[in-house]
Amino acid sequence: MNNRPPQGVLSTVGGTPLIRLGRLFADREFDVLAKIEGMNPGGSIKDRASVSMLVGRVRSGDLVPGRSVVVESSSGNLAIGMAQVCGWYGIRFVCVVDSRTTSQNLAILRAYGTEVDMVDRPDPATGEYLPARIARVRELVDRIPHAYWPNQYANELNSRAHHTTMAEILEQAGGPVDYLFVATSSCGTVTGCREYLAEHSPHTRVVAVDAEGSAIFGRPRGPRLLPGHGAAVPPALYRKGVADQVVHVSDLDAVVGCRRLIRREALLAGGSSGAVVSAVERLAPELPPGATCVAVLADRGERYLDTIYDDTWVRDHFGEVAHLWKENDR
Repeated sequence: MNNRPPQGVLSTVGGTPLIRLGRLFADREFDVLAKIEGMNPGGSIKDRASVSMLVGRVRSGDLVPGRSVVVESSSGNLAIGMAQVCGWYGIRFVCVVDSRTTSQNLAILRAYGTEVDMVDRPDPATGEYLPARIARVRELVDRIPHAYWPNQYANELNSRAHHTTMAEILEQAGGPVDYLFVATSSCGTVTGCREYLAEHSPHTRVVAVDAEGSAIFGRPRGPRLLPGHGAAVPPALYRKGVADQVVHVSDLDAVVGCRRLIRREALLAGGSSGAVVSAVERLAPELPPGATCVAVLADRGERYLDTIYDDTWVRDHFGEVAHLWKENDR
């Protein structure tokens, strides 16, 4: 396969900045560096996985513009990353979403020319949407000529994309990285980072930040408000021992983390980023002085303006909680 870098907008995927969160954690004796993945052109870390899973197949001739059809299930960021890749190459893209997908994400997909296939009923056996979406993908792949399902949940090219993510972090940090905090969903990011660390920085402790109600690490399924964080079933990319520690974060904690990020650091970040920040805060008492911690902030916050950053939405779901992010303001 030709390994030359992608062209056009796809050439800007990766190389995102690593910055110090010097205000949010100013009173701590450890450093927190944030990998700002929202700076990718499609707005999230999923741009990396999308390029990894699709570009090589285009170059090998397995995906042919004007003939091939990419079919995938996604609640948001991965869909937008794939829409971007397919748009660049002129490949038809059918994305299976569910009724919880935000109106903004749907609008972005349609702007790219994506064909949106909506699943409006959960899987009857589990009550979850993900199995229903995957079943729908299988139906479409069987029906549509020249269809290809990348299957982000099992595709090793998803996790392999994050060897580069982790290589960038180690280079940008300019010294040892003691802790890596990363949110989980398809497990592509955490698995890929762990694989790279095993060879290049085995002392780095990986902290997986999962959602309360997620079943990835063996807990019972439960309701989750925020899309793109956690999973109803453990994905195929999950590996036992992928994390040294797991922190489960509630939807409210994710909201508070996001609100604190924007008030203290002027960073408008997405829901899983708020969860990661809250996880760092929770583990703060056990983090040693002088430690360097890296927090992977997976996406931008514009797609959460009508939820996490909307005061009415927050009050409707959690009550009067603004004091949780205002009380420590200076």
